[in-house]
Amino acid sequence: MAEFVRAQIFGTTFEITSRYSDLQPVGMGAFGLVCSARDQLTNQNVAIKKIMKPFSTPVLAKRTYRELKLLKHLRHENVISLSDIFISPLEDLYFVTELLGTDLHRLLTSRPLEKQFIQYFLYQIMRGLKYVHSAGVVHRDLKPSNILVNENCDLKICDFGLARIQDPQMTGYVSTRYYRAPEIMLTWQKYDVEVDIWSAGCIFAEMLEGKPLFPGKDHVNQFSIITELLGTPPDDVINTIASENTLRFVKSLPKRERQPLKNKFKNADPAAIDLLERMLVFDPKKRITATEALAHEYLAPYHDPTDEPVAEEKFDWSFNDADLPVDTWKIMMYSEILDYHNVESNVQQHQQQSQQAEEQFNGQ
Repeated sequence: MAEFVRAQIFGTTFEITSRYSDLQPVGMGAFGLVCSARDQLTNQNVAIKKIMKPFSTPVLAKRTYRELKLLKHLRHENVISLSDIFISPLEDLYFVTELLGTDLHRLLTSRPLEKQFIQYFLYQIMRGLKYVHSAGVVHRDLKPSNILVNENCDLKICDFGLARIQDPQMTGYVSTRYYRAPEIMLTWQKYDVEVDIWSAGCIFAEMLEGKPLFPGKDHVNQFSIITELLGTPPDDVINTIASENTLRFVKSLPKRERQPLKNKFKNADPAAIDLLERMLVFDPKKRITATEALAHEYLAPYHDPTDEPVAEEKFDWSFNDADLPVDTWKIMMYSEILDYHNVESNVQQHQQQSQQAEEQFNGQ
């Protein structure tokens, strides 16, 4: 049985195993508090996210279960990875992940980025998205603060709490408005992995410009700003809008022509403009994919088709339509955590055995 230690952070009880020391608050999200800590087992710095009362309602229990399953499933260099999970005696859930020093939002607000950093960051975002999308997962909330960066400029996508299966009847309110794809904003009935490409395009533009591309005050203003740059959506796109009110609003807007992006991004090189043009397309079906973006000339300095892996298997979304009581979600969560620890201990055991075998071999 693990020994637990209590600490008060921002008036919140953090109840963690004695494996972790030196707790420092990092940030507060809608669903939990994040602290940095020292992992005394590995001697690495880690981030510990406390999910407050994950079993308080079926909705929250399901959301937490989804995030747990996703963190377990997604294993890629450009996606945040899980190093430990535990439930405290007070029944709060803690996710432990690697700690990266900063995020893209902080970087963008501190100084302009040089071209090679913009290229390298965009390359890693696209490399991560290629993998995530191949697993049948849509992030849905990609924004600079969800993109973590360390001092070596390694980049990892985080915060999969909102992620959903590809292509169900999706709900309208999802991500921070500036980075939200028009098909989410206009409550088109279905959307897919392309929403992440739009968000990545907005982030790319912000890296080039140093400020958000579409800083809307509300949905109406947001859409209006988008059409000022990209013109009025084509009719076949407008006709996919399910809501009568939204349809009336879009049809009432003045007709606008798409502006050449090179007029707005005067200092960007033509290859950057070309890629951005292909990402910021109203019709999701015509938007460039992550795989195609990786092969674009702008990312050529980093592109290596042999080192841009896809997921070994699709994520299992079968639980997502389930409407279950809290106690059932709790049992499912406990079994996922047990499974995680069994798999991890088997991996560690295998690594130790390999190391011992290697040492014996080298000693002969």
